[in-house]
Amino acid sequence: MTERSTLERKRLSDLHQIASQLGIKQYRKYRKPELAEMIYNVATEQAASQQNDNTTNGGATATATQEVPATTEEPNGATETPVAAPVDGFGEADTNLATTEQVERQRQDRSRGDRKNGRQNRRQEQRGDRDGKAGEENVQSGILDVLPDGFGFLRTGGYSQSKGDVYVSTSQIKRFNLRRGDQIVGQIRPAREGEKYPAMVRIETVNGQEPQKGRWRPNFDDLTPLYPMERLRLEWKPNDIAPRVIDLVAPIGKGQRGMVVSPPKAGKTTILKQIAQSIAANYPETKLFVVLADERPEEVTDWQRSVEEAEVVASTFDQPADNHIAVAELVLERVKRLVEDGEDVVVLLDGITRLSRAYNLAAPASGRILSGGVDSAALYPPKKFFGAARNIENGGSLTILATALVETGSRMDEVIFEEFKGTGNMELRLDRKLANRRIYPAINIEDSSTRKEELLMEPAEAQRVWQVRSILNALDSAQKIELLIQKLKETRTNPEFLRELQRVRG
Repeated sequence: MTERSTLERKRLSDLHQIASQLGIKQYRKYRKPELAEMIYNVATEQAASQQNDNTTNGGATATATQEVPATTEEPNGATETPVAAPVDGFGEADTNLATTEQVERQRQDRSRGDRKNGRQNRRQEQRGDRDGKAGEENVQSGILDVLPDGFGFLRTGGYSQSKGDVYVSTSQIKRFNLRRGDQIVGQIRPAREGEKYPAMVRIETVNGQEPQKGRWRPNFDDLTPLYPMERLRLEWKPNDIAPRVIDLVAPIGKGQRGMVVSPPKAGKTTILKQIAQSIAANYPETKLFVVLADERPEEVTDWQRSVEEAEVVASTFDQPADNHIAVAELVLERVKRLVEDGEDVVVLLDGITRLSRAYNLAAPASGRILSGGVDSAALYPPKKFFGAARNIENGGSLTILATALVETGSRMDEVIFEEFKGTGNMELRLDRKLANRRIYPAINIEDSSTRKEELLMEPAEAQRVWQVRSILNALDSAQKIELLIQKLKETRTNPEFLRELQRVRG
């Protein structure tokens, strides 16, 4: 094997060092084969020049500088060509070449050993990091939000995105049949280098149950919807007149899809708060959600302090329309998961008009624009939200009461209301004229009603309520509600009021 072959086997950094010692200029611009050839030629020339000088002077011994033919054989039987004498301490031409090869092999062996030891050290460090991070794992809970790509995030700061969200992998979602809106409790690990969010390590519970039980739960869309059969009685305080009036003119059942139709400043938010307080007091086992879309911040605070038993989910008007939509959709998926487990859930939405406006702003244009600038495709998602209300056969119900704005002077609001007009099975109308006369609750008794209300009442009670309506029909709107409020204040409960009415007529 020639010295040229030995040079070609060396690393480029080693060749650079040899070229520097040989005095080759600009050696870094050459490639490895070119640099090896140049080093070989320069070394040969310098050796020949030194030999000529020694021969001319006659004082040099041949043993020190004479070329000796190499005797090492190649596998194919060829012998190496004579190699020049050493230059600047690079080794003897014959014996030092073998020494150079041995040194090269030893260096490579040491390099392999260093790499092996380095890998072992890195594995030990990584194992130590894992052991250390295992101690840092803590328990976190939140609502699962599954993205279209298959993975999801655990929303830990309510129903909106936050910095404390936890990444949930696709494999975990498929393994336990997790769905959007599931409440998950599990162990998480901190975010590693290059990661933005902490990750879920182990799922402990899904909706308060073992994760394995979620695989065989029913799908909400496959459940059979029925008319409301069980009543939600709202009266709970004798002096709280609005819930008592609603019980008489537009009763609410579990699974009701009701709409509170109101002009601005007619007291719709106040009535919705009274309904929430009544349900929280009379039915503490019912899950109560309040969804505020495009609402004022002070209204959100008032809701949270007025109905502490309810879960208030809000997206204020200073946030983008996409946030209104994301919050409302995640709440809808959450309540669906509760209904699948047989829970009775009540959602109070304030309001459906503003949510529809948000969809109209955020949804991609379909090319079909209705009167008032409403995109025809923008009304489908809020209809899907409102249409989710239903009474489920064999247990569970989802009740949704939403407010709708009318008489705002906006053609868009009128179109939105007309689209939702026939979708509900309960309607409570508020009258601006009554509110202007300071008559509260400003309920229009004639236009307020519930479909199939006889399913929510005893036959005798239904007969007495119809008698009340027949008596009030002879009066105008203001006189109707004023008379009803006056008579209700004279009694402590609605059954007492109906018995008193029966006694007077009898």
